[in-house]
Amino acid sequence: MNLDEPSSIGGFFALRTGAPGSGHTALSRIHGGDLTALTARVDRVASRLGTPERRVAASIAHLGLAARIWSTALGPAVLCGEFPDPVPGTLYWDPELTAPDDLCWSGRQTRPAAVDTLREAVLEGQLVPLAEALRTEARISPRLLRGNTGSALAGALRELTRWARAHGRPDVARRAAHLVTGLLEHPELSGTVHGPALRRTTCCLYYRSPGGGLCGDCVFDRAPSAGPDSRRGL
Repeated sequence: MNLDEPSSIGGFFALRTGAPGSGHTALSRIHGGDLTALTARVDRVASRLGTPERRVAASIAHLGLAARIWSTALGPAVLCGEFPDPVPGTLYWDPELTAPDDLCWSGRQTRPAAVDTLREAVLEGQLVPLAEALRTEARISPRLLRGNTGSALAGALRELTRWARAHGRPDVARRAAHLVTGLLEHPELSGTVHGPALRRTTCCLYYRSPGGGLCGDCVFDRAPSAGPDSRRGL
C-alpha cells in the first residue's frame, strides 16, 4: 500500500511508517492504563492555550489526536481501498511531535476498506479506549468525547471532499461519504453531528480558553458565558 497519495490530502492524513522514534509510545499502552504520554500532551495543550481548566486542555488534545487517527485510516481506505491495520503494538504516538511525525505505524498488515472494518479497527479498537483513558486522566464528559470523535470524523470527510473536488475525483468524494455515513450510524457516534454540514451537537470547550472562540462546526452560534457554571454541551 502506497501512502503517498493519502499524504497529499494534508498533514493530518500523513502517516510515518517503520520503526518508531525514542519518544513514541504504543497507543495500546495508553489504552492499558499507562497515561504518561497522554498526561504530557494535555499538559502541553494547557500551557499552549493558557487555560487553568484541565478538561478544556484534555478535550482539545483528544480532538486533535482523534482527527489524526481517523484521517490516517480514512484517507488510505478511500484512495487505496485498504488501510493500515492498527493492531495493538503497531500504532505509536509521540505527544511532543506534530503531524506527520506524531503517529508512526510499524505494522505490515492492511485491512480492506469497509464500514465494518473501519468501525472495528479504528473506532472500537483505538478511539473508544482512548476516550476511556482520557476520562481517567481528566474529569470530562463521555458525551463531549463522543462529540469530539464524531466531529473529527466529519472533519476528515470535509478534507477528503475538498481534495476530491480540487483533483476532479468525484469517486473519492462518493466513497468517503459512504464510509463516513456508515460509521456515523454506530451507537457510539450516532447523534454526534447532524445536518448536511455535519454540525456537531456538543462543544469541545475551546471557547473557554483565554482568547478562544467557536469552531466552525460548533453547536453554539454564539459563545456562552465561560463562567464556572457554564456546562451546556458537555
